[in-house]
Formats: sequence, structure tokens, C-alpha cells
Amino acid sequence: MFLVAAALASDIVPALAPPVERVELVVTIALVVILFDGGAAIGWRRFRTSAVPILSLGLPGTFATAGLITLFAHGVLGTEWLTAGLLGAAIAPTDPAVVFSVLGNHPVRGRSRTILEGESGANDPVGIALMLGLIALATHPDASFWIVVRVFVEQIVIGLAVGVAGGLVERRLLRVGWLRTLVLVAVVYVLADRLDGSGFLAVFVMGLVVGDIEAPSQRLQDRIASLAEIVAFVALGLTVHLSGIGLGRWGEGLALVAFLTLLARPVVVGALLAPVRLENAERLFVIWGGLKGAVPILLAAFAVTHEVDDASRIYETVFVVVLASVVVQGGTIPLAVRRLGL
Repeated sequence: MFLVAAALASDIVPALAPPVERVELVVTIALVVILFDGGAAIGWRRFRTSAVPILSLGLPGTFATAGLITLFAHGVLGTEWLTAGLLGAAIAPTDPAVVFSVLGNHPVRGRSRTILEGESGANDPVGIALMLGLIALATHPDASFWIVVRVFVEQIVIGLAVGVAGGLVERRLLRVGWLRTLVLVAVVYVLADRLDGSGFLAVFVMGLVVGDIEAPSQRLQDRIASLAEIVAFVALGLTVHLSGIGLGRWGEGLALVAFLTLLARPVVVGALLAPVRLENAERLFVIWGGLKGAVPILLAAFAVTHEVDDASRIYETVFVVVLASVVVQGGTIPLAVRRLGL
């Protein structure tokens, strides 16, 4: 509702639309708060019980999903290979802002909730690293595909190291006070980012490390994260003019979300979770719960701010994908929980 309301408001009063660069900053700050709170909500103990499915969906699952979307966008929608790859990298990750918000209101038995929440935290840094690598490839004509590999490895390794270190420091502080925690989270993000690592991965891992320690201000922390979700979707909505999205973009976006939801995700998740001991109902719920949200739109915004070819097409198409995912998948989560007996 916030996403659509903000988009309608920017249509009615175009002056409300802020520069994409400013929105990118606002949404980045919001996601840092959301990812840390999400990692802390899972905690190391819960993460460890579902580490195999979370990491398999977060790493190879993100690559496989991005690859299938790239093939579909190029082969069916007729986009150039690089544009198709950027679409795949943007759409592949699930979104913690939506996943934590939707699942937080519904008790779900078994491990499916932990897997979905863990996946949404783990695959964001992977998708972001992949997107940054492809943008580097797109904006450096003399670069080879190895630049994508180098950027990805740097982002993951440095982000993981800084996140673990930040979590160990926070454990020694025993998470005394949300303000001190927020300052340390900001320091960890900026440090990882300045070292060319993934700040998003760093703050998520930091949350996992300290998640098993009860915070004195946990309720306040959750409220701040909820507010960050609202801020992220309002800011992103203001950058889109619904009346300016042509029928072609709506068609491409709906075709992509249908392919992703009904074919790509079932194939990828089904294959990766085949060796994992889960009930069929839990497996189906993980397949259906791959919600898109702020992160895919933020990744599309990266394409705009770096002025890659077809950036506006990528941004508008990703917006349609997110809108359809939130409405259809997000709106039917309560029904899925009941029908699957979870």
C-alpha cells in the first residue's frame, strides 16, 4: 500500500519525486537496519539448524535464478544479453523487508519460516555483489567477465569478515542500548563498504552473531525496523510514475514474475531442497514465499545511477515485478499457511 500510494502521489504531484541518488541512500540506510534486525531475529542457533538450505538458496540458488531469468529475458522478451543479465541480478534476490514483515504476523511451524528469512538475508548481498559486478562490466568497455568474479569475491569475503568481527565486538558490549548498537551497525556497514566488501552482508552476519543475546531494547529495535520498511517503500514509490509505465513494460514485468513464480523458482528451489529433510508442505511454502520487494528495486536503481544502457526499462520492469509479487504472493501467504497445514 505504501509503495502504490507513494507512486500515485508522485503522479499527482511530480515535484514530490526525489532524485534517484537520494532515494538510493535512504533505502540503503533502511535496509541496513532491516537486515541487522532480521539477522538478530534469526540468531545463530536458528540459523545453524537450517544453514544448509539457507546457504544453498542464498548462493547457488541466487545464481541459478538470475541465470534462468537472463535466458528468459533474452530469449523471450528480446532484450540484449547485458540488459537481461542486469534484470536477472536485480530480480533474483528475495527481500527481507517484505519477508520479515509478512511472516512476522503469522506463526509458521517447522523450518520453512527460518529458511525463508535466512534466504532473504543471505541472497541480498549475493544479488548486490552480482549486480555491481555486471554494472562494472557494462560501464567498462575494455573489461572482461572476470571483473564480475573479482567484484563478487571481494564483496562476499570482506563483508563476511567484517560482519563476524563486528558481531564479536557487539557481543562483548552485551548489546547495551539500541543507540549504541545502531552506531556500531553503521560503523560495520561503512567499514565493509570502504574496504570494497558487502556492507549488507556484514550487518546481516553481525545480527546473526549477536541474535542469541536478548537485547534490552528489542521491542524498540523491532519498531525501528518496521519504520525502516515503510520509509523504504515510500521512498521507492516516489521515484516511479505509474502513468509513465507503458503497456509493454507492464507486459514484460508480468511475464517475468509469472515465469519466476511458476517455473524458475520451483525448479531451482525444488532441486536445491531435494536433499534436505522437509515436509512437502514446508517445501511448497518455501517455493511460494520467495517475495520480491525493496532490494530488487534498489538494485534496479543502481543501474539508473550508473547510467547503464536500458536503465529506465530495467527500473520500470523491476517495479512491476515487485508490485505483482507483493500483491499476489505476499497477499496469499496467510492462505498458503492455512492450506498447507503450517
